[in-house]
Amino acid sequence: MSSVLVFLEAKHNEISRISWEAMAAGHLLGSSLGLPVDLALVGATNNPIFGTIHGKAPRKVYAIDHTLLHGYTADGYTAACAQLIEHHKPAYVVFPHTYQVRDFAPKLATRFKQVLISDVTGIETGNPPTFIRQLLQGKLNAEYHYAGDAVCFLSVQAGAFRADAKEPGETILEPFLPSLDAAQIRVQAGEPFRASAQTVDLNSASILVSVGRGIKEQANLPIVEELAAALGAELAASRPICDAGWLPMERQVGSSGQTVAPKVYLAVGISGAIQHLVGMKGSQCIVAINKDENAPIFEVADYGIVGDLFEIVPALTAAVRKAKGA
Repeated sequence: MSSVLVFLEAKHNEISRISWEAMAAGHLLGSSLGLPVDLALVGATNNPIFGTIHGKAPRKVYAIDHTLLHGYTADGYTAACAQLIEHHKPAYVVFPHTYQVRDFAPKLATRFKQVLISDVTGIETGNPPTFIRQLLQGKLNAEYHYAGDAVCFLSVQAGAFRADAKEPGETILEPFLPSLDAAQIRVQAGEPFRASAQTVDLNSASILVSVGRGIKEQANLPIVEELAAALGAELAASRPICDAGWLPMERQVGSSGQTVAPKVYLAVGISGAIQHLVGMKGSQCIVAINKDENAPIFEVADYGIVGDLFEIVPALTAAVRKAKGA
C-alpha cells in the first residue's frame, strides 16, 4: 500500500517547528487520499529526539542512521533518502522548505526523474490533490496538479500549515541503515548554515501585536507597545514601519521579513498588502483594527474592528488590564 512519507529536520538535537507543519501537511494529504503517514528523521533509534515527536501519530517512524550522515552533505542525504524511498515506495514525499531541503531535495527528486514542487502554501484535497504556490511575492497563486505515476515530491512553506495538536496513538520506530560509501560523498561537511542572529524570534511568540502605517508617526508607538505588554505579546510590524527605522528589521512580518503563525495575530493599522499577508496568513486567529472598512486585511481576519485605532487600542488595553486585575 502506498503512503505519504514526511522527512523531518532537526537542528541542535531539536526537531524544527516547520517540520511539525510539514507533518500536518502530510496528514492532510494522507487523510484526503486514504493513505497512511510515515515519518523519517536522520538519527539513531536510541536518540531521545524520537521521543519528542508529537501531533497525529504516524504509522511508522524511520530512523535513518549512518556515520556518513553525522555531518550534513547533499550527496549523503540524497543517497540515503533515495534508498529509503526505493525501499518504502511512498506515493508522496513531503519536506519542510528549509535551507537544507533546498540544497538536496531537488537533486533527490531528479534522481527519480521527477521535479520538486517547492514552497507549497496550500493543499486542496482531491484525487489528485491541488498544490498551491505563490508567485511574484505572493501577488499570484499558481495551482499544480501532479499527473505522474511515480512518487511526487513537495516542500511546504513555513507558516502555511498549522501543526497538529498531540493525539494518542501507537507508532513503530524502525531503524533504516542505508548502504553508503565514502566515495559517494564528494564534498566535506562544513559548518552548518546559520541565519543572521536575531534578538527577537517572532516565530516563538503565541501572540503578536503588529503595527502598520496607521500609527502615523513613531511617537505613537507606545500605544501599541502598551497593548502588547498587557497581552504578554511580542511586538511586530509591517515593512513601512521597519523601513522608516521606527522598529528594527527583525520585527518585520511579510515576504521580506519573518513568516509567522501565532495563536493570535492582532493587526493594528495594517491595510493588508499581499507582501504582508504572505507572512502571517497562517495565524490561527487574526484580529484586525483599521479605519478603512475595505482594507484587504479584513478579507483574512477572523475578527475585524472598523474604527480609529487611537480610540480602540487604549480601550482594549484598559479592558485587558482590568480582566487581569492589573
